[in-house]
Amino acid sequence: MEFLLSSLFIFFLRIGDVSIGTLRTLFTVQGKKKLAPLLGLFESLIWVIAIREIFAQLDNPWNIAGYALGFATGTLIGILIEEKLAIGFHQIYVISRHHADAIADALRKNLFGVTIIPAEGGSGGMAIITSMIRRSRMKEFQKLVDGIDANAFISIHNAMLYRGFTHGARK
Repeated sequence: MEFLLSSLFIFFLRIGDVSIGTLRTLFTVQGKKKLAPLLGLFESLIWVIAIREIFAQLDNPWNIAGYALGFATGTLIGILIEEKLAIGFHQIYVISRHHADAIADALRKNLFGVTIIPAEGGSGGMAIITSMIRRSRMKEFQKLVDGIDANAFISIHNAMLYRGFTHGARK
């Protein structure tokens, strides 16, 4: 019974540290200088406790299974948490051959900032709608576009706001 409890303990520790690690990576990429190191502190602390348990009972194969399964489960849970938080921004490009103005109007009515860029493709003129949106509003954005032009091409890029320039001049 002790072997099983130890492996479950390791399993849950790994879920915790890997989930935190996923969020730490996200916050590191986004330049969150206070939050990322704090999460790294807890991630590494939990990992040390888990690895100590592994080395305390190297003859217990269930600990190794708990470690591996906790890692896999923690990865999934970290992704799910990150999706729910939806922190950050997307730079979106929408290409619609015939409905660019209607799409832009609908987006603006729903408080999305948009810019229309004239473009020329292999089969003639068209427009590209570009917008920077919060990731948490992506489904709403996509639903509006699809409701007007289900054939519109939507390209989504992760984006970071950079505040290093003010009014066109460097600080």
